[in-house]
Parts: sequence; structure tokens; C-alpha cells
Amino acid sequence: MPTSPVFGSRVRRDAHGLAALLTPLLCIAEDPPDAPTVALVADAARFLLGLPADLPARLEIALPGLRPALLPLTPEADDAALAGGTALGLLAGADDRSAGVLRVARRTPEAFRAVHVTELALDLALDRIAAQEAERRVTALDAATAATVAELSLERVLQVIVDEVRPLVGARYAALATTDARGRIDRFITSGMDDATRRAIGHIPRGLGILGVVVTEGRTIRLADLMADPRAAGFPGGHPPMHAFLGVPVRVEGRPIGNLYLTEKRDGADFDAEDEEIVESFARHAGIAIRNARLHAELGRLAVVEERERIGADLHDGIIQSLYAVGLSLEDLGEEMREDPESAERRIEQAIDAIHGTIRDIRNFIFGLRPEVLGDVELVGAIEALADEFRRGSAVDLRVDAADDVEVDGEVAVQLVQLTREALSNVARHAGARNAIVELSAGQGILTLVIGDDGRGFDPQADHGPAHRGVVNMRARAESIGGTLEIASVPGDGTRVVLRLPVGDR
Repeated sequence: MPTSPVFGSRVRRDAHGLAALLTPLLCIAEDPPDAPTVALVADAARFLLGLPADLPARLEIALPGLRPALLPLTPEADDAALAGGTALGLLAGADDRSAGVLRVARRTPEAFRAVHVTELALDLALDRIAAQEAERRVTALDAATAATVAELSLERVLQVIVDEVRPLVGARYAALATTDARGRIDRFITSGMDDATRRAIGHIPRGLGILGVVVTEGRTIRLADLMADPRAAGFPGGHPPMHAFLGVPVRVEGRPIGNLYLTEKRDGADFDAEDEEIVESFARHAGIAIRNARLHAELGRLAVVEERERIGADLHDGIIQSLYAVGLSLEDLGEEMREDPESAERRIEQAIDAIHGTIRDIRNFIFGLRPEVLGDVELVGAIEALADEFRRGSAVDLRVDAADDVEVDGEVAVQLVQLTREALSNVARHAGARNAIVELSAGQGILTLVIGDDGRGFDPQADHGPAHRGVVNMRARAESIGGTLEIASVPGDGTRVVLRLPVGDR
């Protein structure tokens, strides 16, 4: 007889209600319910199933991957009351797999309706549990991803990974181990094991047995009983028993450098292919975190090297050049002291002032500051101050032609001033020039800095040896701020150093 629309809608309503009751009961990710909660669920289920109070009945649900449930639907539903009754089979899921039985003392129309409602409810509960598992997986992966990209220590990132993956696959224990160059475990992160158990175990694993196989063979291993496998190396005293096992290699750039493993799946079940897929995705996150940590350490080492080179270049371009200029200014001082003592005294005072400025520069380097010539002065003012310093230590006639509206940020200004210092130092030491000029201008989005002289010139392409780093330093400074450097010089016809830097329209 066809089911009436009213009857059909009530079946669906009751099935949805029963599914809401069964979902937390069956989901292994939820805490097991206590006896009072089970009694309340059983009473509500009897009402939704429409079973009469005088019909002894018991619902027994058993589905792979879910917590088994035993619900006495009436107070008299013990084994004696149901001994002569009937067990009505339950089917659930897309593949209509066996899901348990509804035991009743006798066959009634209400019992068959209850089977129908229960099967619909189980289908709904399976869908809900699958959706919850998917949401938990996404949330856990999000947490692992966030930890991987956040500025956390590697140990904290790996701890997040093992803490998140363990409940996803229903494991009691999880651990992540990394190995050193000799294959020995050097880092061991655990989840699910309390401090007392860890203290009782003592030392961390050495990477023997199955843990070593996962790394050396570089493949996932699933076992129903770890303790029974002939490759197992055994457990130290105080170690909890571990049977179901799932171990996945952790790779960095394709090479296994550790493993992520889980043991003791809830309810004594074995790990399955879906668990394997989940754990492998978390192992990939662990590999990324380890690779990031190694790259960060390498970048730190490179930063130290680069900072040493920068300081060396700054010392060469600034402090050493200043001292060299002082030396040049004092070369013929003895003769001048005899011919013009007052002029010699002024030169000595200027040299002392220059040395004091150099001492201040050295102190600034010690405290990680920039050379003092900038201070709080704008770029043009800093170049004017540099020119004054040059004139005090050189007989070259230097002219500065700088536009007042040139503005750059602090780091660019530092590099421009140091590049100018290096170029002027080369003029003082090597050019043999009578005249020199510094030009600074900006137009059509390009800042142009020119340092020129009428000296003897040189071949810019020639190798002048490691002692003459000036050209190399100037090119490096120009590149560091996104500029280009051209050096035009012909032996006997002076030199022009030209830096062009895109700065945007002003």
C-alpha cells in the first residue's frame, strides 16, 4: 500500500531527529557518552521510532569506523525478554552495508516502521559525521598551515602538526621524528602521551626497527600489530603497548629526513587508506616547516656575511678614505711649518677635527649606526658637508651643483653619500686632478648623480687588484638601491662617474 504524504513526512522528520541523537553517539571523535546520557537518548529514540511501551526492543548499531551503540529502547529489553523475539537487520550507507539489528520481542508493523526510520537516520548520521570529519580536517590543516607560515619555532610548528593530526585519525598516540645526517633521531615530538609515561620510557627512540624502515625505505607503512612485526625493535620498560601503526615519511626536497607516525586507533580498529591520506598531507606540512626552518637559518648566516661585507665596504668607503685624506693633507706639513707656521697650525687643527669626525664614525659603526656625515641633514646638505671635508684634505678645487628639491629616503641617501665619498676619495688619491665637480639633479622620474674630474683618468675595465675595491663598491651600492652606474674614463682625459636612479615624478 502506498505511503501517504503525511506518513512519509513524519518518517523523514523522525529520521532527522533520530540522526541528531545518534551522530554524537556514533562519532568516535566525540567523547563517549555516560550511562545517563545513553538512557536519555534511548528514551527519545523509542519515541521517534514509534514503538509501543509494552514492546521490548533494543537497537544495536555496529558500523566500521564508528563507535558501536547499544540502546535498550524499553526497560524490559534484556536478553531474557528478547530471547524468543526477532532480529531485524539494518542497512546503511550508499553501499547498503550491514549496520546492526533492531531486536524486538515480536514482529509488529511498528517494528518494521522503526527499521525504516533507523536506516534513514543512519544514512543522515553518516553524512553528518562525514561533513564534521571534513570540517575537522580542514580546520586542522588550516592550523598546521598557519603554524608553518607563522614566525614560530620549528618545535612549536611540529607540535601543532602532531596535536592536530592525532584526533583526526582517531589515534591515541602520535609522534614526529627527524633524523641527523647519520640517520639517528635528533628531534622527537609526541602527542597523547603524558609526562609521567615519557619519564618512565626514558630516552627517545634511536631510529631502529619500523621507525628506521619508514625513513630508509621512504614509504608509508600500515600495520595491524606493530608488536608482532618481525622488523620491530621492541619497547623499553614503561612503554605503553602499541598495536595498530601508521608511519609516513617526512621529506625535504624529496629526501626522507624523518617520519610522522600514529598508533593505537580508537576501539582497536586498524588504520585505513583514508587515514593514510590524511597523515601524508600533514607529513608534507612538516617537511615544509623543516625546510623553511633550514632556509631561515641559512638566510641568517648569509645575512651575517652580507652585513660583514657591508661594514667592510662602509669602512673602506668612509673611515679609511677619511684617514687617507688626513694623511694626504699632512704630507708636506714639515716644510710648511718652516715657511708658514700659522698655516701649518690651521692644517693641523683641521686634521685633528677630521680625525675626531672619523672617531665618531667608528663609534657609530660599533653601535650599528650610519656614518655621521648624514645626521639629521638632508641629502644635499650631507653632500655639501662631504665636499667641505674633501676640500680640507685636498688641493683639488671642488664645485657642488645640487638641486634643492631632491628627496630620497634614508637608506638611499646613505648609499648616495657613501658612493660620492668613494668617488671623491679616488679623485684625491689617484686622479692628479686640479678641478672636480659633484652634480645632483632629478627630472622625469630619474635622479642623476655625477662626480667628475679633469685628472689623468684610467681604464675602468682593467683589473686593479683586490686592494682597489672602489669601483666594485660603487657598483654594488648603485645596484643595492636599484640604480645603474656608468664610469666614463680615458687615460689622460679625466673621469666621470654617473649614477642614475628611478625615483618617480616629483
